[in-house]
Amino acid sequence: MKKTILVGIDFSDCSINALEHALTIADKAESNVVMIWVNRPDSNKEIFTIEPENLIDEVNKRFKELVNKYKYGLENGALSFMIKEGKVYQEIVKAADELEAFLIVIGTHGSSGFEEFWMGSNANKIVTSTDRPIITIRGGVDINRTLTRIVMPIDSTVESRQKVPLTALLAKYFEAEIHVLAVHTTVVVEVRSRVNEYVKQVELYLTENEVRFTKEEIEAENITDATIEYAVKVNANLISIMDDQETTTANIWLGPYAQQMVNHSPIPVLCVHAKDLVAGISM
Repeated sequence: MKKTILVGIDFSDCSINALEHALTIADKAESNVVMIWVNRPDSNKEIFTIEPENLIDEVNKRFKELVNKYKYGLENGALSFMIKEGKVYQEIVKAADELEAFLIVIGTHGSSGFEEFWMGSNANKIVTSTDRPIITIRGGVDINRTLTRIVMPIDSTVESRQKVPLTALLAKYFEAEIHVLAVHTTVVVEVRSRVNEYVKQVELYLTENEVRFTKEEIEAENITDATIEYAVKVNANLISIMDDQETTTANIWLGPYAQQMVNHSPIPVLCVHAKDLVAGISM
C-alpha cells in the first residue's frame, strides 16, 4: 500500500512552503500527498476576505490551483485535498489516523507573533496530540528541500533512540548524512556512559543499514539551544528529535522540549513520538 503524507494548509506562504517540502519527500518516498484545510466557522476572516457563503467554493478553487501547479512534480504519487470542519488540530490528527499517514508536515509561525494564521496557533497542539511523525517548518524558513544533512541528538533517555529508524529511512531516500549528536548534560559518569552506549548502538544500526553518518559530542545546559546551534553550524536542513528529551534545570521552565524546538528552530524539525511504529523499520 502506498504511503501518505498529510499536509496542513491555511493558504499562507508558510503552509505552501511546508507543502513544497512534503512534495520533495513524497517524490523520494513514492508517497501520495493529501492537503487538508479545516473550516472554523466565524473564524476564517483572518485569511479570507470574502463572504462566508462563498468560503468553501473559494477553498476548493485554491486547492485545485495548488493541485494543478504541483501535481506534475509528483511522479510516483497523487496530490489531493480534503476539507473538514471543527477544531483544526483535532481534525488534522483524526485525518492522519484515518489515512494512516506515514508523516504529517505543517508550517508554523512559531512564537513570531503571527498567531492569526490558524496553523501557527495549532502547531504545538498537533505535535502533542498525534502519535504520528511530524515535520514542522517555521514561517520564513527558506532552506534547501533536498535533505543533505540531518542532525539527530542522542541523550540519556531510553526513548532517544526510537527516532533512529525513521531518520535513517529519510536519510536513505536522499542519500543524506546523519550527524549523530551525543548530548551530555551532566558530569555524572553513569549518565555520560549511558549516552555513549546509546550512541554506539545508533552507529551500529546506521552502519548495518548503510546510512552515511558522522558523530559529534557536545556539552549542553539547554538541549534545544545546543542542538540548534550545532545544526546551524553544519548547515543542516532537518533536526530529528523525540517529543520529549532530558529535562535539565536550564530548560525546565521553558516548556516541553518539542515545543521549544517547534517555536524556535530556524531549521525544519522532525518530531517522533515514543509510540510511533513505522511499518518495515525498527531498531
